[in-house]
Amino acid sequence: MILRQIVTFAVVGVVNTAVYYGLYLLFLHRLPYLGAHVLAFLLSMVGSFFLNARFTYRTRPTWRKFLLFPLTNVTNFLVTTAGVYVIVDVLHAGSRFAPLLASAAAIPVTFVVSRRIMLPGGRSAGDRPRLSA
Repeated sequence: MILRQIVTFAVVGVVNTAVYYGLYLLFLHRLPYLGAHVLAFLLSMVGSFFLNARFTYRTRPTWRKFLLFPLTNVTNFLVTTAGVYVIVDVLHAGSRFAPLLASAAAIPVTFVVSRRIMLPGGRSAGDRPRLSA
């Protein structure tokens, strides 16, 4: 079960990264690179929540999970934002590929935290008792 979740999380991550990067490039035409990064990150995080709820953890999206889900990306956001800054302003390597390079380091932490939020207690969706609304 956890192996399927890791693989699905990775696939969702690739899709989410592609969406993020496409939005980043789109916004980069009108915004400074950090503004483009923040806006693209926030929008792709919403998509990531729904994709992970449906495909990775097979759990019903709730407002509670939706409001907690950004916590899964706090580390990712801090690491990628710092990385983008270092790559662009310190290393002068250019803003086009900076987010892709900066995002890889936080992925394992994001999986662990998202699993705890989406599946409280670390159990799979099939192991939890169903609650009626």
